[in-house]
Amino acid sequence: MEADITLLAAARKMDRDALVGIFDLYAHTLYKYAFRLCNNAVTADQIVGDVFAKLLEQLSDGRGPTVNLRSYLYEMAYHIMVDEVRLSRRWAPMEVADLTYAHKYSTSISDEERILFETALWAIRNDLTDDQRHVIILRFLEGFSIKETSLIIGKKVNNVKAIQNRAIASLRKALEYEIV
Repeated sequence: MEADITLLAAARKMDRDALVGIFDLYAHTLYKYAFRLCNNAVTADQIVGDVFAKLLEQLSDGRGPTVNLRSYLYEMAYHIMVDEVRLSRRWAPMEVADLTYAHKYSTSISDEERILFETALWAIRNDLTDDQRHVIILRFLEGFSIKETSLIIGKKVNNVKAIQNRAIASLRKALEYEIV
């Protein structure tokens, strides 16, 4: 957080190193977030480009974030995605996730783990509403707090908590299985 404030102060002065630092720090995670939402590499890349173009524009006009740059960038990505959906009417739910995320700390993944992971992905794609999917992605895949998630999607904290609870209940129901 302190590094964000330092980077932002330098970026407001259009310091090239600070701007490159912000891009290097956030471009990859923003891309993964956008890809999870739209399942299209080109669109995800375009969204990331639009986020940084908009950030540069706002900083050059003396506007933009003063604190919590990460949350601000994700909020911009979310709003650009919503605009894209409204314009194109071709938004698709998350279809594929990187399996390396599931076995990040393991050298191999068992068939049982793979099946459970694929079942969880299927449940996220098919059993959750768009709001629930966004909250689950932001909270558990991107690691945002409830408050940050509420700022990003523009809903009150209590609403985000309710959406998260409903999403978790739906996922639990979808993932229930009988032990033989």
